[in-house]
Amino acid sequence: MQVLPAPLTATDAEAPADQLLASLGLKLGGLPEGTLAVMRSMLTDQAAADHIRLALGRQIAGVGAALPAGEDPELRAALVVTALLGVTIGHQLLGLASLREAPADRIATMLRPAVKALVEPPE
Repeated sequence: MQVLPAPLTATDAEAPADQLLASLGLKLGGLPEGTLAVMRSMLTDQAAADHIRLALGRQIAGVGAALPAGEDPELRAALVVTALLGVTIGHQLLGLASLREAPADRIATMLRPAVKALVEPPE
């Protein structure tokens, strides 16, 4: 199960933010029912929590490894991955009207400055 992005592969400064936001667009388009079931269970079932924790840990490690050199890449990766997870949960599981009614590209546009701030090296 992949809750968030696949490992980042591009090298230019804009690419990590673009790849992360593109993956969010895919998640907002709909997740497989099995993925949604595990996400729904992650707060009450230890096995589901372990599964999500492991998947997110791998994603955080992959994103952190792909980030440009800078301060606390793993923390920055954890922040961006979990922020996007929160948007996915709000949209897919909670059905928050403001997220459900907004087009995925509008959500990505609004998130872009925050995501860029986390994935680009600090000045």
